Amino acid sequence: MDDKQLQQLIEDISLTYFQLPFVHRATFNPRLKTTGGRYLTFTGNIEINKKYYDVFGMDELLGIVKHELCHYHLHQRGLGYKHRDQDFKILLKKVGAPRFCSPIKKPASSPSSYRFYKCKDCHLLYKRVRRVNLKKYRCGKCRGELKEVDEPY
Repeated sequence: MDDKQLQQLIEDISLTYFQLPFVHRATFNPRLKTTGGRYLTFTGNIEINKKYYDVFGMDELLGIVKHELCHYHLHQRGLGYKHRDQDFKILLKKVGAPRFCSPIKKPASSPSSYRFYKCKDCHLLYKRVRRVNLKKYRCGKCRGELKEVDEPY
């Protein structure tokens, strides 16, 4: 699915469920990470996270689109469009839109991806993902020299 197909889908859903036209732009935004979509109040446009369509399919996408259209149509009419507003909650229920989208599971970080450093003087332990330059950095507590350790404890 591309942006043109998404635009057409949102226009169709808007007319079917809300009996109102969607006259702004709808696009996929690959930079969205923690949300299924967002309605931009200052432009009136809707952005959708394509990853939700790729992972969960059309049903999840329809729910996200309905949710964002609830924000859109309420805001366009000057009603309460935020999650906490009663108008928003009522419209969500009326059109069958979810309040939240399904979470995408992130892969658990493996414990081996961390490096452990210990101060030679005060024995303070540092846990880092990135490698630390031992010639350049010192202990933040006592300014002692750091050494890399295999086991943290």
